Amino acid sequence: MLKINKQEALDYHSQNPAGKIEVVPTKPVSTQLDLALAYSPGVAEPCKAIALNKDDVYKYTAKGNLVGVISNGTAVLGLGNIGPDASKPVMEGKGVLFKKFAGLDCFDIEIDCTDPDEFVRIVKSLEPTFGGINLEDIKAPECFVIEKALREQMTIPLMHDDQHGTAIISSAALLNALEVVGKDIKEIKLVVSGAGAAAISCLRLYRELGLNVQNVTVFDKDGVINQHRTDLAELQMQFATSSNVTTLAEAMEGADVFLGLSAANVLPAELLLKMADNPIVFALANPDPEIVYELALATRPDIIMATGRSDHPNQVNNVLGFPYIFRGAMDVRATEINEAMKLAAVQALAELAKEPVPDMVNKAYGDNTLTFGRTYLIPKPLDPRLITTVSVAVAKAGIASGVARREITDWLAYEDELRSRLGVNQKLMNRITSAAKANPKRVVFAEGDNYKILKAAQIVYDEGIAVPILLGNRKKIDAIARANSLDLEGCQIIDILEEDAKRDEYAELLFRKRQRRGITLYEGRRLLRERNYYASMMVETGEADAFISGLSKDYGKSILPALQVIGVDDGVQRVAGMYIIQHKKGPFFFADTTVNIDPTAEEMVDIIGLAARTVRFFDTEPRVAVLSYSNFGSNPGPLPDKARRATELAKKRYPDLLLDGEMQANTALNPELLREQYPFSELAEQGANTLIFPNVVSGNIAYKVLQEIGGAEVIGPVLMGMRKPVHILQLGASVREIVNMTAIAVVDAQTNRKPL
Repeated sequence: MLKINKQEALDYHSQNPAGKIEVVPTKPVSTQLDLALAYSPGVAEPCKAIALNKDDVYKYTAKGNLVGVISNGTAVLGLGNIGPDASKPVMEGKGVLFKKFAGLDCFDIEIDCTDPDEFVRIVKSLEPTFGGINLEDIKAPECFVIEKALREQMTIPLMHDDQHGTAIISSAALLNALEVVGKDIKEIKLVVSGAGAAAISCLRLYRELGLNVQNVTVFDKDGVINQHRTDLAELQMQFATSSNVTTLAEAMEGADVFLGLSAANVLPAELLLKMADNPIVFALANPDPEIVYELALATRPDIIMATGRSDHPNQVNNVLGFPYIFRGAMDVRATEINEAMKLAAVQALAELAKEPVPDMVNKAYGDNTLTFGRTYLIPKPLDPRLITTVSVAVAKAGIASGVARREITDWLAYEDELRSRLGVNQKLMNRITSAAKANPKRVVFAEGDNYKILKAAQIVYDEGIAVPILLGNRKKIDAIARANSLDLEGCQIIDILEEDAKRDEYAELLFRKRQRRGITLYEGRRLLRERNYYASMMVETGEADAFISGLSKDYGKSILPALQVIGVDDGVQRVAGMYIIQHKKGPFFFADTTVNIDPTAEEMVDIIGLAARTVRFFDTEPRVAVLSYSNFGSNPGPLPDKARRATELAKKRYPDLLLDGEMQANTALNPELLREQYPFSELAEQGANTLIFPNVVSGNIAYKVLQEIGGAEVIGPVLMGMRKPVHILQLGASVREIVNMTAIAVVDAQTNRKPL
């Protein structure tokens, strides 16, 4: 008879330790014990615990990560009242977006009910199942009644996204549009076409941001909403005008902003001519806006325009909001999504649009010119920073406004958790970047006239990671910056061909260093016309703190100047290269992957020492495995013999290092296999995190395969063994990789290595 331990059953069902937010791990169900823990009899233990303390449902079940998307299909975007069955594809699609962008699980529920009271009763009864409720595609005015009643009766986050999602995203766009044209929201004249759920919610939120309701004129299909109308809900009548305006043409006279949430082509082009200077037009009807984008621009060249379409700039897309709003609200276990949390999301989106756009976003949209301004008012939906920007802002606002039932105190750790929900583990780089920001250093980039370098330089300067020094032709750099809307303020630019005196000084120093190594003074002067030599000499003389190159030249040609000018560190016989593999299971370190083609056993010992020292530099205790195609002598051959010999020598030289070999890669990374087959191994308890490859071929292939198909982010190569911070990029590195390498170089420079 199989006996189930109570604590074992609780641990199995426990989502996470109290107070810590983590991804729910996949549960194995491959043995009789697994099955007994997952269901009967083991499942009884968490049931009993929850019966005693209802809040334990968040501890032992997936409720805290589960959203219900609920609709009756009465107002499906662009389709109208098509009923619950026909609305199901939309709701399923919404669930995909919750999972993709915020790691939230989702059930869609389509309810065949149009009576508001009955709808409320049904949804309220579902509260034990869900951690949050996203109401969707419910027509006005019933949606106002339903949401109000459910917010009053339920104690989990709830939001009708058609109302509040559109309001939040358009509010961020409006704030930034007004900033671009230099207008104050308190003074603008606003005309609105549409008085449904989204339009009214937008107006309510704009009012919170300072909009003067007296300056607003709203139209619906029956005309202007004024104080004489008797066919509208109370919420709509809050925005009834007291003016004598009766037509859209009259209202548009001198208007600063037009907000359309109605139907296609209801705004004639000639009415744009009546608007004030720099008119702002949000034509958000989908799929066809209130006025065609191209026609609007042709009519008013000074217009700032947003639509709901992805093929035009400034797309007001609710996916910028709802996944992250629910993520933040549910992570602090908020009892509601209140106005403070919505406003926090607005401000977070508005501010994020003003930051440099990541290169991966530029690539996704095929546009290197994305920068805050008329055609970029809000972030793009594929911006990976949204989850750590909006969710954090919402969570903080939930705590500050008193609706949170869970506190978060370590916000950097929370950001790591958010990234990990999307399969991105950046704990190591976050620590490195934070350390770099604490004491930024001067980093010289040899390839300063390359777009990727310039983009990375802007980012590291704006984020306070480093002080960039760019080597290259000044006119070419300025032209690239203008063409790609880059702001290089704060970046020093040096055209080395204009620096005759400094080049001569550096040439004399190079001659003294290398005169017995075949370099004449004439040769030194020639070499100092090359930027890699010039940059190396800047670091050597203390005029820069670190040097980065290699984006456009092969590794060997990039590293040679640094070896000749700066040289290796004391006690180091050779340099080596390491890649950091960031995976959901944690960071792994691969060496040597770039420098030593086919090292001897003795040379591998040097590489092991460099690797161990570098892993400790990254605040990680190395667990080193020396790899081959053999496990502890299981296969003969020169390569296993070399790996075995290197292991023996390394254990003698580094007796305190956790090290074993030779072994296959899967063995090294699988502690369960090690314990089962090789319990004598020093790595049997945890497995390896540092892999030493027998030659550069195997190491290079391994990291590139992981980079392309293994779901891992690769950082590097980190050059190990130099006397001063020098790092050589891989050919064609991305902007993100350059930024990461710069942060590493800065922290490397913080180790107080002295200039000549």
